[in-house]
Amino acid sequence: MSDQPIYFDYAAATPLDEQVLIAMQPYFSGVFYNPSATYSAAGRARQALDESRSTVAHWLGARSSEIIFTAGGTEANNLAIHGIMRQFPDGNIVVSAIEHESVLVPAHNYDCREVAVQPDGRLDLEDLKRNIDDKTVLVSIMYANNEIGTVQPLRDIAKIITDSRKSRQPSAVSRPLYFHTDACQAANYLDLHVARLGVDLLTLNGGKIYGPKQSGALYVKAGTKLLPLIEGGGQERGLRSGTENVAAAVGLAAALAISQTSRHEEAARLQALQQQFFDAISDMPRAHVNGSLRKRLPNNVHLTLEDQDNERLLIQLDEVGILAAAGSACSASNEEPSHVLRALGLSDTAAQASLRFTMGRQTSSQDVQRLLTSLRQLMITK
Repeated sequence: MSDQPIYFDYAAATPLDEQVLIAMQPYFSGVFYNPSATYSAAGRARQALDESRSTVAHWLGARSSEIIFTAGGTEANNLAIHGIMRQFPDGNIVVSAIEHESVLVPAHNYDCREVAVQPDGRLDLEDLKRNIDDKTVLVSIMYANNEIGTVQPLRDIAKIITDSRKSRQPSAVSRPLYFHTDACQAANYLDLHVARLGVDLLTLNGGKIYGPKQSGALYVKAGTKLLPLIEGGGQERGLRSGTENVAAAVGLAAALAISQTSRHEEAARLQALQQQFFDAISDMPRAHVNGSLRKRLPNNVHLTLEDQDNERLLIQLDEVGILAAAGSACSASNEEPSHVLRALGLSDTAAQASLRFTMGRQTSSQDVQRLLTSLRQLMITK
């Protein structure tokens, strides 16, 4: 066995791309200046920040002024939800039952309605229509799920929201209705053009796209009013005070450009590895794939392995040099079964027999085969 472990947890964290590191390096010590300073040397830091904002905006089909840099996806999601909902104490927010905790937890500070999903993890659009009413001010539906990889029909959701705006009672016409999506897992493989998606707010996370951890951005459509979470210096259009992390912004922009430029080729390569996985699973009668087989991220394989214990399997896989996960890394310390799998209708027993394998740029066909061989052996020797 190689001393180098095989990594199957790219949904949790990605290694920093070498080109991204090269782009960031000047801003750790050489160009360390505060971008808000008035002397000429600080202008280089300001220029790098502005160019990074323009790069992110380009890949979203947005204006530079619509990009707010944050310290990761969790902060961006919180800014989107609290920034809208704190303005409307009598309003409600609608989310899916399978959102990331960084959406669900802040959303439940308000009047929150959860929309059901179908057994394959796709949103129940009729239930979405039932949950939106004249008091709804924000709908937050993730683009692609971090556990099961299911991709949601954002354009169809956007149409429902548009129709809901038009059908509001006269007394509610003045209340806005915004659409936010958590696109953290989608950015490596899917189109991010905000006009085509029909969204008003969109979250990005650099740590999921081979950029630096604790880097992120929130797209805020022009005319969308937010209240800040962090106040003080007025940076980021007054929505995120504090000296900007220029290196992180540069890294996020570089990583996004690389991911979006290569997404078609990388998605096709990973889809072939995913199919290799699915073909092998068809011969394992006690293994079942969770989530949509068609509307799915190309790097995600989520399995329920009947009569198995996922914690035991993860330990045994780790012992043979294979790194995987039972679900979201953000809830790994929570002993409760996954809320995502419960929403799909899985029993607690089935949820605790489930594993997530997510692939990335370093994953090869040989890696997949070694994982499959190890899984078969571990299931036999249970």
